[in-house]
Amino acid sequence: MELSSLDIRYQEFRRVLRGYAPEEVRDYLGRIADRVGALLEENEALRARVQELEETLEEMRRGEEELKRAVVAAERIAREVKLQAEREAELIRKEAEAAKEEILREAMEQVKRLQREFEALRRERDLFIEQFRGLLEGYLDSLEKVAPRSTRTG
Repeated sequence: MELSSLDIRYQEFRRVLRGYAPEEVRDYLGRIADRVGALLEENEALRARVQELEETLEEMRRGEEELKRAVVAAERIAREVKLQAEREAELIRKEAEAAKEEILREAMEQVKRLQREFEALRRERDLFIEQFRGLLEGYLDSLEKVAPRSTRTG
């Protein structure tokens, strides 16, 4: 049976011949009622506080779960970003390698073209020297015929 402070304060007792002094009983019951009332109020306040704390705890648990999900998502995103960066780095490396190969191929082609041009110029030079030599020898022969060496000394 649950008692309130009012139940205690207004409790009625039968009167008997050798009973207690009613005023003392009333006074004592009043003090008990006050104390029980204070305890009931404190108990109610503590229940309310427990309820608040339980609600806060539940919110914190939900927050913790959300935080865990966020951490897992962040880790997943970090792995994906890292993988993407590695793929992009590999692609850039391959493009650089291909560009290097293209530059080397073009340089080799240019070297070969320059070597061909050099050889062509060398042949032209040799041909020019040969023709010039032939021309000079032709002039010398003509000079010999016109003025032989023995008459040229002098």
